[in-house]
Amino acid sequence: MADLTTTKISVAAGILDLAAAATAAAVAGDTAEVGPRRFLYVNNGSGGSITVTLATPGTVSGLAVADPTYAIAAGKAGVIPLANVFRGSNGRASITYSAVTSLTVRPFELPA
Repeated sequence: MADLTTTKISVAAGILDLAAAATAAAVAGDTAEVGPRRFLYVNNGSGGSITVTLATPGTVSGLAVADPTYAIAAGKAGVIPLANVFRGSNGRASITYSAVTSLTVRPFELPA
């Protein structure tokens, strides 16, 4: 898995072009920092829908928490929250994709 670098958005910097800042999604998946105000930008430039899955390593009363999936339609972009519930043993979220052709991603953090 590739470790994605989080882009911190500054109010003083003005508008950030997330599409231009995005990088190709890794075939084996990616990891990203989690926490308040952190999100994953996903841009699907392919001709079909792509599913993004975030691993949820925790349990509740000994039961595994289901991993959420997010469908990003062909030619569309989405923003997925990187909440603390996705924090793995390495302190990062584990992210996988149903396909990576023409898929770009970028984690970002909003200012406080």
